[in-house]
Amino acid sequence: MKRKSFLQATATLAGLSALPTGVSHAARNMAHTPVPIMPSYLQKGDTIGITSPAGYITLEEIEPAKQLMESWGFRVKVGNTIGKRHFTFGGTDVERKEDLQQMLNDKTIKAIMCARGGYGAVRIVDQLDWTAFKQYPKWVIGFSDITVLHNHINSNMGIASIHSKMCNSFPSVWVNADAQQKETILSIQKALTGVKMEYTAGINTFNKKGTATGVLVGGNLKTIESLAASSSDLRTANKILFVEDTGEYMYSMDRMFWNLKRSGKLDNLKALIVGGFKEKKDAGDDDFGKTLQDVVLEKVKEYNYPVCFDFPVGHQRNNFALKCGVTHQLVITDQHVTLKEQ
Repeated sequence: MKRKSFLQATATLAGLSALPTGVSHAARNMAHTPVPIMPSYLQKGDTIGITSPAGYITLEEIEPAKQLMESWGFRVKVGNTIGKRHFTFGGTDVERKEDLQQMLNDKTIKAIMCARGGYGAVRIVDQLDWTAFKQYPKWVIGFSDITVLHNHINSNMGIASIHSKMCNSFPSVWVNADAQQKETILSIQKALTGVKMEYTAGINTFNKKGTATGVLVGGNLKTIESLAASSSDLRTANKILFVEDTGEYMYSMDRMFWNLKRSGKLDNLKALIVGGFKEKKDAGDDDFGKTLQDVVLEKVKEYNYPVCFDFPVGHQRNNFALKCGVTHQLVITDQHVTLKEQ
């Protein structure tokens, strides 16, 4: 990491902490604009660590991911939490914190692949010491519950990370995987090795056309909502925000988007990307009466920035790697939608 970039980011953080109490959510959101810091891209022979800061996973379940990443030319170090289980977690809070801490501190590890999501990262994030990570940034990889780490890293350190599938999404037999499975997994390799990311999305009649350039941030919407007003709260001003979620009732989605609006996170966006949202259907007759598009467009109707629906990110097969904290350009027309790393 360049010393100049680190000092600029540190100065910005100091300015944020000096804000007086009582300022609006929007003002606090606008105040935090750290200079993006890029970890080094990986070369053959570099080491990727696998750890489980959230749910449990077995050694057998991570083996396909381990073997494939080794076939890419990387070494793989399996953390102590893999194969451990403490109820739903990959070990106790102490074990998960210590395993992730060791990987954050280890200079030989160039990227950290979170083995799976579930729940648990928020239970350990405040106990982590980020000193070594800030001095020697490395790629943190994952999605879903790992949104806690992406948001905490972006808002406090301005260091880029990779929102993508994890070990539990790698196909068990690579040659039997379909083209989309392979493409999404290979997008992780591309992101790690410095390939400029570029994606297209299908046309949706509810899209709001336009072009925007900004730092890309986001992740799982329920997790973003749960981090509000904490030290891991996401700052969205002048950024492109992407969100996704699964297993939520439509009224809950509505409530989460109201949270984005009321907390000022929609006020000063460059653009909004809506990824996959799997609605949990109500078993009774309590129909909310709105679609996801209705819910979103109601919250952004006063804004002029572009809005994209059905982007290939989320709890779904077409979940491609995105570089959080990196500048992208989003273009939405009647003919195409593209998101391109700048």
